Amino acid sequence: MTWTMRMKKGLAVYKIYRALSYGLSPLIRLHLRWRRFRGLEHPRRWPERLGRPSQPRRPGPLLWFHAVSLGEGMIAIPVIKHCIRKMPHVNVLMTITTMSAFEVLSNSLPSEIILQFSPLDTPTSIHSFLDYWKPNTIVLMESELWPNLIMDASRNGITLALLNARMSEKSFKIWSGSVLLPLISLMLSKFSLIVPLSTEQGIRFQLLQAPPYIINFSGDLKYVIEDFGVNQRGRNNIDNLRLQLTQKQVWMASSIHRGEEEIVLGVHIALMQQLPNVMTIIVPRHPPQGREIAKKLEKEGQNVVLRSQYDKFKPGTNIYVVDTLGELRHLYTLTPIAVIGGSLLPGLSGHNITEAAAAGCAVLTGCHIGHFSHMVVEMQRSNPLSVLQVSGQVELEKALIELFTSATHLEARRSAAKEAFCRLSCGIVENIWSLLNFHIFSRLSAEETKSLRL
Repeated sequence: MTWTMRMKKGLAVYKIYRALSYGLSPLIRLHLRWRRFRGLEHPRRWPERLGRPSQPRRPGPLLWFHAVSLGEGMIAIPVIKHCIRKMPHVNVLMTITTMSAFEVLSNSLPSEIILQFSPLDTPTSIHSFLDYWKPNTIVLMESELWPNLIMDASRNGITLALLNARMSEKSFKIWSGSVLLPLISLMLSKFSLIVPLSTEQGIRFQLLQAPPYIINFSGDLKYVIEDFGVNQRGRNNIDNLRLQLTQKQVWMASSIHRGEEEIVLGVHIALMQQLPNVMTIIVPRHPPQGREIAKKLEKEGQNVVLRSQYDKFKPGTNIYVVDTLGELRHLYTLTPIAVIGGSLLPGLSGHNITEAAAAGCAVLTGCHIGHFSHMVVEMQRSNPLSVLQVSGQVELEKALIELFTSATHLEARRSAAKEAFCRLSCGIVENIWSLLNFHIFSRLSAEETKSLRL
C-alpha cells in the first residue's frame, strides 16, 4: 500500500470514528455524570471534561501539556519549568484526567501554570476546548493518542509533540491490526516530534509507520525527580516518623495493587518470626485500598497505624499503612529497602523504580513489570546491584532476610541504586528542550516565534 493510499484509508477510518464519537456523545455525557455521582470526577469542575473552561485565557502564545494521571503529570513538570525559564512570556496550560492528579498538582504547581481537566475526545468537546484556548503547541505525555484531538489540532495548524512516548504490547497489537493501522499511521504523521522512552518503544512507533525523522531519543523522563514538597503538618509528621523508626528494621512495599497485599502480609509474618523488630510500611496504589487493608488487619488483631490519622506508634505496632497521596517520594527516605508493587502478580505491569533509587533505597521488584522492563535493564546495566527482581513470596522473603542480616550487602545495593539513578538521570530535560526547540518552536510562524522568544 502506497503512502497516499494509506492516508486515504486512515482518513476513512477516522471519519467513522468521528461519526461514532459524535453519535455517542449523549451517552458519554451521561457516563460522565455517573462518574461524577460516584466521586470519580470533580464535583464542580467536571464541565471542563466537556471542553468548558473555568479560567481565563491569558493573551499571548500558549503551550498545552496534557498528562492523563499523576505519574505522567509529575514527569511533565520539569519540562514545563524549563520551557518557562527559556520562554518567560509564554503561557502554559496543563490538563490532567484523574482526580488523584488534580488533588496533588492543584496544590503544587507554580501559579503561572493553568491547570484544567482534559476534554473528552468527542468532536464538540475538542472543538470547544481548542476554540477557547487556541494553543500554539500541544505536548502529549506518554500514550495519549486521541483521534479527534490530534486531527482537529492538525486541522487548526497546531504543532504536536509526544514526549516519553510509549505503547503497551496490548495497545500495539490493537493499533497494528489491518483496520486501525492506517488510522494510527495518519495520526502519527501529524506530529512534529515523537520522543520514545526507550529504543524498544521507538521501534514500535516506527512499525506503526510514524515518520522516521520525527522520532528522536532523549532518555526516560521518569528519571527526572521533581520535588513538590509536602505541607507543614505532613513534613513534621515524616520527621516524627523518622524518629520512631530509628530502632526498627524497616521495609516498604509501595504502589501495591489489589491482591498483592496478601503477598506483602505473608512476607511480613515470615519476617516477624526471624526479625521481631521489623516494621512493614504498605503504600497501596489507591488510598481507599489502604483504609480497607487497615480495617482488615485490625479485625485480625493486628496493631496498625494509618497514615491519614497521624497517630504515634503504639507498643507492638509493626505495620504502617499509607492512605494519602503525593508523599511517596518523601516516604522512601524513611526506609532502606523498597519493594515496588504492581509487579508481583501476573497481569500487572510494574511502576516507577527511580523514586526509590533516588532516595537511596535498595530496590526490589517483581517480574511482571511491562514497559518498565527497559528501566530495570538500564539500571542493571549501569550497576548490576541496583535492582533485584524476585519471582514470588518465597524469593522476596529470602532477599529481605539477606538484606536485613547483612549490613554490607544492604549498603552495596543502596549505593548501587543511587549511583545508577544519578548516571541515567543526567541531562534529560536539557535534551528534551533541545528537541522541542528544534522540531517545534523553530517551526512556528515568525510572529509566534517572536512572541515565544521575547
